[in-house]
Amino acid sequence: MDLKERLKIHLTQIVRDRDPYLSTAGHFFVQEYINQEFAQWGSVEIHTFIVRGKPCKNLILNLPAQPSSVTPQGGEGVNLGNLPPILIGAHYDAVPGTPGADDNGTGVAVLLELARMFAASPAKYPLRLVAFDMEEYGLLGSTDYVARLQKEQQPLRLMISLEMLGYCDYTPNSQTYPPPLEHFYPNHGDFIALIGNWRTIRDLIGISRSIRKVGVPSQWLPVPNRGLIVRQTRQSDHAPFWDVGYPAIMVTDTAFLRNPHYHKPSDTIDTLDLDFLTGVCEGLESGIRRL
Repeated sequence: MDLKERLKIHLTQIVRDRDPYLSTAGHFFVQEYINQEFAQWGSVEIHTFIVRGKPCKNLILNLPAQPSSVTPQGGEGVNLGNLPPILIGAHYDAVPGTPGADDNGTGVAVLLELARMFAASPAKYPLRLVAFDMEEYGLLGSTDYVARLQKEQQPLRLMISLEMLGYCDYTPNSQTYPPPLEHFYPNHGDFIALIGNWRTIRDLIGISRSIRKVGVPSQWLPVPNRGLIVRQTRQSDHAPFWDVGYPAIMVTDTAFLRNPHYHKPSDTIDTLDLDFLTGVCEGLESGIRRL
């Protein structure tokens, strides 16, 4: 089975009404699907947090680094397993009344495939894959998780938030921007965007290059001051990581700046470009391996 078919199978399971309050059965189904997929590759950690008396769950899979070592110039071997992890996250909740194919079924589908890929062939860094809950209610799952990382003083090599990865429009003027970005980027929505804080500039360039090598156009944008100048750059689970100083990147098709189905009942699988999504997944795998 090829990658495109695997992604499509994940989407058929994930894409359904799954608001944590109004579509509890769908929300629970998707939560269990992610849990079962992760469990194929290791022990799944459940990070439970409470929102107005309701238990909510982030699902976490830790994957080890390559079981080898490198020797820096003039130094001793370094155990790669002791390096800080790369955290890759995607939220699995959706707003009421939408099946959430692009938002964020695509992100979760790619998260599950990256888990499979890196379980079979580990990366240079350990990976932590996190399916975040309650993003649509104010980034609550990622905010609570960041507080735990801070309390435990856990370092991260990088955080990557997968936020809407599968909508593509090749027609002129299909892409909009917060001003003044329209003067610097294409007006057609056929690219994947990487948006990071200053600490990630080298990673933005490297991952973007890897995505382009598989044939998907990619644009990158570093933002200062935690993204507060262009607030549209903060609308996903990377923002709480920015707020406490972690290096973090959002990977996105730019959501409502391109996709007319954003937060609507029409956000369905048939509106997605699965070839584009497959290329994004392949490029991310390649880029993460090169970090």
